[in-house]
Amino acid sequence: MIDRLTKPTASRHRWLGPALIAMLVAGGAAVAFAATNKTTPVAADRAAIEAVVRDYILAHPEIIPEAIKRLQAKEMAQKVAEHRAELETPYKGAWEGAARPDVTLVAFMDYACGFCRSSLPDLARLVKEDPGLRIVYRELPIIAEGSAGAARVSLLAAEDGKFMAFHKAMYAASDVEPATVLKVASRVGLDTAKAQVALKSKAGDAPIVENVRLAQALDATGTPMFVVGDRVFTGAVGYETLKAAIAEARQRGVSDKG
Repeated sequence: MIDRLTKPTASRHRWLGPALIAMLVAGGAAVAFAATNKTTPVAADRAAIEAVVRDYILAHPEIIPEAIKRLQAKEMAQKVAEHRAELETPYKGAWEGAARPDVTLVAFMDYACGFCRSSLPDLARLVKEDPGLRIVYRELPIIAEGSAGAARVSLLAAEDGKFMAFHKAMYAASDVEPATVLKVASRVGLDTAKAQVALKSKAGDAPIVENVRLAQALDATGTPMFVVGDRVFTGAVGYETLKAAIAEARQRGVSDKG
């Protein structure tokens, strides 16, 4: 359900198991002791405290994956918060929905991505049903050789106020070959000469480079990638998952206040 990056970022949590167990033993011991004793633990008490914590972990091993999951979610929330303003500020007209949103969904997509294409009905339904939602689209051309050219022309469409028309028509097309991209550009009313220049020129690639930087900052592994509130989803996760994340973000008040 994911179109992957050519060079996926290695997981920072591959070896978290032993590290987290050690953290739980050390931190958990302190918490356990503090709950039963008002004084600071001395060296002689440490072995006894750690034995209690170790026995508890062995008796309840299910807390380890749960703790790892919570730690990962907390770290990701911190990353999103750090980059929220950049993520939720669209490039020109590369967005749809509420002009002053209370929740913003950020979608990193590639026109050659089949799972991005299959997510379009879910996004269309969400923005139609929710007057407080804005969807910000970010080009992440990582799959096919023609992806970059299509992304460049989409930026031109965003500047010309025709982004959504190009966006939908491009996904309806069969490929991202230059001839197809130019045909779609002409169909939605873009200047053909400008589209031809944009297709091959790297002069305007700064927004795309920025999107790649943001995706890497969030440990992206492929497209589509969605950012809602404090959460990041990779793949065609579906309408219900995104709707629930939007509701959670709205309840917590975590998003763009427009």
